[in-house]
Amino acid sequence: MTVGLSRLLIVGYLILALAATGRSAFQIATKFPEAPFAYTLSAIAAAHYFLAVLAIARKWRRFAITVMVIELIGVLSVGMLTYFIPALFHANSVWSYFGVGYGYTPVLLPVLGLWWAWETR
Repeated sequence: MTVGLSRLLIVGYLILALAATGRSAFQIATKFPEAPFAYTLSAIAAAHYFLAVLAIARKWRRFAITVMVIELIGVLSVGMLTYFIPALFHANSVWSYFGVGYGYTPVLLPVLGLWWAWETR
């Protein structure tokens, strides 16, 4: 069970990392002045997802937990801010509205990842 879950997490995080990298690279290269905060958040999220892939693949459990807790705090914080202070975001980031643009995967993956970490303790 935990092997299958770790593989699912690696694939999910890798897909999300590639998608967020492509999106943020394009946005930063072509329209950064329009929404620097949102586009920088997307780039940070992309780097964060690559760290999660590395931590899970290498079975660095403590590091994975740290990465996923920070990610969950980030996606929950940004998600709430986009609802309560939408003027702060002139464009959507990966974590806007709890990751709605990515099928809520940004909020689901760290929860699954923390469950994986609990099961592999």
